[in-house]
Amino acid sequence: MSAPLRVGTRASLLATTQSRWVAHQLGVPVELVEVNTEGDVNRGPLAQIGGTGVFVSALRDALLRDEVDVAVHSLKDLPTAAADGIVCAAIPLREDPRDALVARNGLTLGELPPRSTIGTGSPRRTAQLNALGLGLTVLPIRGNVDTRLGKVASGEVDAVVLARAGLSRLGLLGEVTEMLDPLQMLPAPGQGALAVECRADVPHLVEQVALTLDDLATRSAVEAERSLLATFEAGCSAPVGALGEVVDGDDGVELWLRAVVVHPSGYPLIRQSATGRLDDAFGVGRDLAHQMLADGADSIVKEPVT
Repeated sequence: MSAPLRVGTRASLLATTQSRWVAHQLGVPVELVEVNTEGDVNRGPLAQIGGTGVFVSALRDALLRDEVDVAVHSLKDLPTAAADGIVCAAIPLREDPRDALVARNGLTLGELPPRSTIGTGSPRRTAQLNALGLGLTVLPIRGNVDTRLGKVASGEVDAVVLARAGLSRLGLLGEVTEMLDPLQMLPAPGQGALAVECRADVPHLVEQVALTLDDLATRSAVEAERSLLATFEAGCSAPVGALGEVVDGDDGVELWLRAVVVHPSGYPLIRQSATGRLDDAFGVGRDLAHQMLADGADSIVKEPVT
């Protein structure tokens, strides 16, 4: 009998739930191997403890040391630069990428009174909330999903904004008081998607994972989002929102990419969109980023995040 496939995962409930889903889809005996990352043990603001890669590096190290066979990540946590010796074998079908509001008394964003407090650890969400001009007070918070929801239940904050995908995977959609339309708040590049990484020197496993789990439409959409982020030379803590979608165009199926760059204060704000071919997802993201940089996005993206 062959040894079970070792699936590396962060130890949080959301991470292990996502990894168990991946393991189930693979259809082979598996063993979850929990790995503590810098982002799990250090509760400081993400931008101050390194931002990009803080939830990823330890899992990749375990992969390269042959302590795990595959590593499962939330794709939005992955650095845009490739990692030596590692390949992203699969990006499974994406969950709904939108952000979700969980507020006291079932309130929506527009129903929250001025000076209401909203908790989030994301500079992207903070900037877009400020851009709405609703007079809300955004407070920085960290912690797992239950911790953040508990801050609303205890009255520490009036509301929190979380990724809908995580709430869905944990069976907590009943807590949502409003789904935030991308016209109000574009999600983080890669939000709602997972990434399954393998060592490049195990090609049969890479092929097996890809054939079982990879979703072409999802991969194209997030490749465009991440190409835009890479062209900005910005990390996961930058105030950048992006959403790629596969849609029916005049000439058939095409890729539609929307993006926003917002100063932490909410102004200035640059919002643009572009379309292109599915097989040129990287180019669609790169070209849109260059258009936005020409309109002044560079000064916003490079603004220090505190």
